[in-house]
Amino acid sequence: MQGTNTEEAAEAGREQHARGGRSPSAGGGPAAGPGGPGGPGAFSEADAEKQRGVRRMKLTATGLLLFVAVVYVLAKWAQNTGAGPWAGYVAAAAEAGMVGALADWFAVTALFRHPLGIPIPHTAIIPKKKDQLGASLGDFVGENFLSRTVVRQRLRAVGIGSRLGTWLAEPEHADRVTAELATALRGALTVLRDSDVQAVVGEAITRRADAQEIAPGIGKMLEKVVTDGGHKRVVDLVCVRAHDWLVAHADSVMDAVEGGAPGWTPRFVDKKVGERVYKELLRFVTEMRDMPGHPARGALDRFLTDFAADLQSDTDTRARVENLKREVLARDEVQDLIASAWSAVRQMIVAAAEDERSELRLRVRAALLSLGQRMATDTRLQEKVDGWVEGAAVYVVTTYRDEITSLITDTVASWDAEHTSKKIEAHIGRDLQFIRINGTVVGSLAGLLIYTVSRALGA
Repeated sequence: MQGTNTEEAAEAGREQHARGGRSPSAGGGPAAGPGGPGGPGAFSEADAEKQRGVRRMKLTATGLLLFVAVVYVLAKWAQNTGAGPWAGYVAAAAEAGMVGALADWFAVTALFRHPLGIPIPHTAIIPKKKDQLGASLGDFVGENFLSRTVVRQRLRAVGIGSRLGTWLAEPEHADRVTAELATALRGALTVLRDSDVQAVVGEAITRRADAQEIAPGIGKMLEKVVTDGGHKRVVDLVCVRAHDWLVAHADSVMDAVEGGAPGWTPRFVDKKVGERVYKELLRFVTEMRDMPGHPARGALDRFLTDFAADLQSDTDTRARVENLKREVLARDEVQDLIASAWSAVRQMIVAAAEDERSELRLRVRAALLSLGQRMATDTRLQEKVDGWVEGAAVYVVTTYRDEITSLITDTVASWDAEHTSKKIEAHIGRDLQFIRINGTVVGSLAGLLIYTVSRALGA
């Protein structure tokens, strides 16, 4: 009994020492490392409150031990003074209660420290086996919580697809998700630097254009345009604009013709030639404008058809087009145009994301509502979503199970042994003190039963 009280007093002193922020292993200095104050193993206010509860239960268990000890002394005194047979029964019960209390005190104390400070084998189990316990805990979590079968069973029982669909089918939830997506999109576009994105976009477009030969595609498109007669409107527009220009700039045309005449020709001849050339040119453009079957139109159709064929099959034509493409892409004006496209797109997306009534947000909201309604009613879609979630979760736990469990083992291994022992005791010590109380009560009842049976058999 005295040894028990001494141990309780020593334990109280150690707890007070820990709360004072000193570690005996550090020679009186502040405890450093993860197990010291401020680290993962340090005592929080909640831990201190639990520890106070442990001390109260220790006092209760110790008080019960003292009570049965006093009862035993008084019962033995009464038995020796001839008080009657009842004293033997009480003494036997009290004696067995003391034995049970002391045995359970030893068992509970041996988990966390050496009883009475004596290094008895297989005591101070938690401080000595801390790392092994951490490894065992990590293995237990990995085998029983991070296994492929357990993850699939738990996720399948939850029914994520059905629950998500039911939740998403509610308009207020769809509005919330839409708003969150818009916020995330704005944040992402704000974080991205325009210069970086523009460089990536420009490089991607240029690289894709270099890798893809455009001549055959242009040839096929031109061939279809000519076949469908789509180019005729362009020809009509050119003829109309050419006729109007010639009418408005007759003097300029005739002056150009006269200026190109030889110097030895008379001026009136140059003027007549200029007028004749202008009239013929105006007549040609007018006829081409007004006559769909004009020979020049047919010649243009044949030229475009031949050119479309050359773009698809003629090696020289295709090479010249590719060279022209590279020259165009290499021009600074084209690169600036490609880069500026990102700024326009970003501004458009940001504006649409900020406007609650924008077409983008309305379409996203409608799509979410539709998806939620389908997921809530379509069994096949629910199974697909559940399968995707299960597959992703299984991949994570099977691929990173060792990393997850090592978080447990490494964390426990980094804790100071004494602080770890005290922290665990603060959390489970109160329940362990009930073992001492139960040991006292059960020991007393067992002692009473054994004494009664012995008396009944005449022992």
